[in-house]
Amino acid sequence: MKLTGVEAVAFDVNGTLVDIRTEEHREDAFRAVGHYLNYQGIHLRRQAIHDMYFARLKQQQRDSPEEFPEFDAVAIWGSIVVDHATDYTHALPPDRIAALPQTLAELYRGVSRHKLKRYPHVRSTLGALCDRYPLAVVSDGQKAYARAELHKVDLTQYFGPIVVSGEHGFRKPDRRLFQYALDAMGVPAEKTVYVGNDMYRDVYGAREMGMRTVMFDSDQGTKVHQDCRPDFTITDHRDLLAILGG
Repeated sequence: MKLTGVEAVAFDVNGTLVDIRTEEHREDAFRAVGHYLNYQGIHLRRQAIHDMYFARLKQQQRDSPEEFPEFDAVAIWGSIVVDHATDYTHALPPDRIAALPQTLAELYRGVSRHKLKRYPHVRSTLGALCDRYPLAVVSDGQKAYARAELHKVDLTQYFGPIVVSGEHGFRKPDRRLFQYALDAMGVPAEKTVYVGNDMYRDVYGAREMGMRTVMFDSDQGTKVHQDCRPDFTITDHRDLLAILGG
């Protein structure tokens, strides 16, 4: 069987195109942040930083009016800087202070991340597909680093619209994220295939939009959601070419 009438393909990133592993509670990440903050005049122990970070993350989500809220890592780090700045901090050059939240978000992510690589055959598959279809990304991720990680694995050039949840304040399966990509490509949902690894956020979310779906069955993501089923399930990205008639 093949999917016919397809005019565009959209992808999730983490767990679908990219095998990424993070340890968000690891001590050395918060130790590194604490050491860096020392040079900005802010003196906090790593456990205090850890507890503040996750408490503020949860508070952001509770305060959000969205059904599927996304947190903002840069805003969290910014609030910690504001609440604990000293006279030394305030005396720093304004551009240095302004850059601190983004720098802290990148530092924390960099230390807590211990794996970032493409799954096999992703580049060759995308290379073949982009000659035939407009391609898009619809991904849950932070605006501080989602695009940089996509660039790091050398995939940015294959995509037109890149929709990242952290830039909008809500996550999949919110329909609006999928719609942003569809609008940017100018292709209706029923003629678009969405490829993801999570049965709820990806397959269910895209199916609710009227998109056809392909599940990449990696070792990440939710595998069951109600009676939801993708049109196809694959474990090798090259199978997409056959499914799409290549």
